[in-house]
Amino acid sequence: MEVKELHAPGHRACPGCGCAIAVKIILRETGPNTIIVSPTGCLETFTSPIRSSSWEVPWIHSLFENAPAIATGVLAGLNSQGNPNGTKVVAIGGDGGTYDIGMGSLSGMFERKDDILYICYDNEAYMNTGIQGSSATPLGAGTTTTPVTGDSFGKMVEKKDMVAIALAHGVPYVATASIANLADLKKKVRKGMDNPGPAFILMLTPCNVGWGYEPEETVELARKAVETGLFPIVEFENGNMVSALKIRPVPVEEYLKPQKRYQHLFKNDKFEDVLKAIRKKAEDNIKKFGLA
Repeated sequence: MEVKELHAPGHRACPGCGCAIAVKIILRETGPNTIIVSPTGCLETFTSPIRSSSWEVPWIHSLFENAPAIATGVLAGLNSQGNPNGTKVVAIGGDGGTYDIGMGSLSGMFERKDDILYICYDNEAYMNTGIQGSSATPLGAGTTTTPVTGDSFGKMVEKKDMVAIALAHGVPYVATASIANLADLKKKVRKGMDNPGPAFILMLTPCNVGWGYEPEETVELARKAVETGLFPIVEFENGNMVSALKIRPVPVEEYLKPQKRYQHLFKNDKFEDVLKAIRKKAEDNIKKFGLA
């Protein structure tokens, strides 16, 4: 049976866009009885150029900083009418609108325990506006605002831990997912939808433009991020870890070397300490979550 795509083809995403792959699968699982809210970012830009839309469900574009608040308002409106159709509200934001600009709004949504699924597509920088670094940009990655020059080796601090932040808010369902494992992504979207109260899913969605690799390598790099331990696939219910994807760890270099944003780390011995720190991050994740 042919599946009606709720994220319609013909949008203007870059070839190999990890976000576009993810959202297509997400909407298959959420179904038509859903209202989507998304802030400014890549997703908004490539799905809604003037006088056109890729969305086959009701969709609202919010400001960069307030998608969770808008989603709360949509939910309140539905509930005021009794929400007879059981319509669900889903917010989908990038790392800029989640980790940074929208953090306060997201914290409020978590604290209020609003029945909203929030999904972050994490491409680890502000890709839509010029590849500026965000607090999701990992240690050592070069961006236009975390340049490689002199003693600067790109991003000079660790990536923010959004999973820990969601757990600290008491969010009852928190998970990570990858476009390299679509069955797992679909399962977690469904669990997030069925969960009473807020749910948070963090997806790593590689960006060939911002990371610097060939478009056909998107899914493979998503897989390598998991296999190195740099992006653990984990799941929490009511604060307890209920699943973690086991891996056979591969060297972090297999993930880093194909990306231009990390090339400087392999050209100058003075950055060896940065590579060691990245290796340690992967090892710490493997130990912390029991991945191996």
